[in-house]
Amino acid sequence: MPQQSIMKAVSQRPWLISLFCMVLLSIWLGLGVLKAEEPQPQTVPSQAPLARVVYQNFTATQVDKQLDLYGRTATDRTATLGAEVAGKIVKLNIKKGDYVKVGQGIAQIDQGDLPLQVERANAMLNVRQQEYNASLSLKKRGLQGEVAYATAAANLAEAKAMLRSARLALANSTVLAPFSGIVDHLYIELGDFVAVGDPIAKAIDLKVLVIEADVSERHVQKLTPNQTANIRFSDGSSAKGVVRYISRVASTTTNTFPIEIAIDNPNQGIPAGISAEVELVIDTQAAIKVTPAMLALDEQGDLGVKTLVDDHIKFVPIQLVKAEQDGVWLTGLGQQVDIVILGQGFVRDGDRVEAISVAEANKISTAQHSTAQNATEQ
Repeated sequence: MPQQSIMKAVSQRPWLISLFCMVLLSIWLGLGVLKAEEPQPQTVPSQAPLARVVYQNFTATQVDKQLDLYGRTATDRTATLGAEVAGKIVKLNIKKGDYVKVGQGIAQIDQGDLPLQVERANAMLNVRQQEYNASLSLKKRGLQGEVAYATAAANLAEAKAMLRSARLALANSTVLAPFSGIVDHLYIELGDFVAVGDPIAKAIDLKVLVIEADVSERHVQKLTPNQTANIRFSDGSSAKGVVRYISRVASTTTNTFPIEIAIDNPNQGIPAGISAEVELVIDTQAAIKVTPAMLALDEQGDLGVKTLVDDHIKFVPIQLVKAEQDGVWLTGLGQQVDIVILGQGFVRDGDRVEAISVAEANKISTAQHSTAQNATEQ
């Protein structure tokens, strides 16, 4: 009965239900404010895991810094032989491409009356010699004056000059090789008439080849005469050469200095006119050899490597000494350095990293491989 009377009283007064709900809501809000004012425990933000990298220790060695030049082989000596007397070509002793020795006859020009001129000049010399001897004898005895004696001496000298000129013309009728070499070209044929100065043949000497190249003003002062050079030819063969000439005047068009490298070619197997690469050592530096995969660029675009110093990444700019097929030699890294070889693409200069050496990485890899193999076998 009491419960029914309460329900009846509530149903007759609905504002009591609203009052009761408002009291409950006030109590719930008050509890929330108190809970918000209570000091909350401070949470420590979790640190991001360090990047893992693998490094390797490198030691510098002395490396030759090379200067690469390009040129072409050329003959050491080239001579164009010309006719020294006029006449018809009556004999050819060689053909184009033949090897000749020094003093060997190449062509014969018709001698004409040159032998007779030699005989006449020789006979005239005998007459002038007798006249001079008689004049000298009379002069010693005081029977001839000074003028007559001087005239006889002058006639004798003229006769000697005429005989020498005739003999020289007779000798020049035979065209001789000035040095041992190859007759590269013949300008005449049998029966041709040549005047004085007309070309007869061209001889070349291939026992020594010369490579002409140009060196920049930055490197020319580092070269020395008689310096050894390594030569590579277009067919893959190689040879040793010596720097025999360094120009002291630069070209006005290219601002480079011409040099010459001499190569011994005793068998004349290397022809003239082929391309050649020249390697010259200009300096010796301490350098470290790395693979191109270890190179990186910084924000300024400088080429370098990422090294490890006290568990921190340090970018070190470098200079290229020389490049090879399996790597490049770099300078500027000191005598010893730890270079990041794996993971360098995910770290920057100044980052703190978790680093392990190559040896440790290999041990971990070997252990993981053994564990995986054992699990497979089981």
